[in-house]
Amino acid sequence: MKLLHIDSSILGARSVSRLLSSKIVEQERRLHPALDVVYRDLACDCALHFSAAHMAARAGETLQGAELCSDLELSQEYLDELFEADIIVIGAPMYNLTVPSQLKAWIDRIVIAGETFTYDETGAVRTLLPPGKKVIIASTRGYVYRADTSTAALEHHERFLKGVFSFLGLRDVTVVRAEGLALGARTRNAAICHAQVQIAAIRP
Repeated sequence: MKLLHIDSSILGARSVSRLLSSKIVEQERRLHPALDVVYRDLACDCALHFSAAHMAARAGETLQGAELCSDLELSQEYLDELFEADIIVIGAPMYNLTVPSQLKAWIDRIVIAGETFTYDETGAVRTLLPPGKKVIIASTRGYVYRADTSTAALEHHERFLKGVFSFLGLRDVTVVRAEGLALGARTRNAAICHAQVQIAAIRP
């Protein structure tokens, strides 16, 4: 069994999403001792932002420049890792009401018509990914955006990620959330403890 572990926080050792994603991976290792883990740190090893040159390359035009060639090779690695993974763990902090741009760049490389999804004659979307993948998102936010709050309409973070994975046919999605992290030490610690309880409850 293979697990793809992705971090996207720019905060390094101070990152709560990195802490939680690592705890999730530890829990999955306990559940699956022979687990093969592939790790991607998008803050250090991020694809370029999607551009007209990438679109041209996908259309079969001649590649221009070593940087673009290297970036397209990285894109293929992202795809290969996604197809091979049985479990996908993503550390996803909220930045400016949505996901980090590094994580968005990864998403732009895995949501590809003809590679991970296709349309049929009626316009319906059909996933091309193998079935049965499990996704676990370590979601961290400075403020509070739950459905029962006045700021819920500004939540373009978890909703976006769940929408992307649902579009690709990945509907076994668990969110481990720690929010209110910027509202003082007491609230921060309680949120992290609550998230760790959620992690301990993860089952195969």
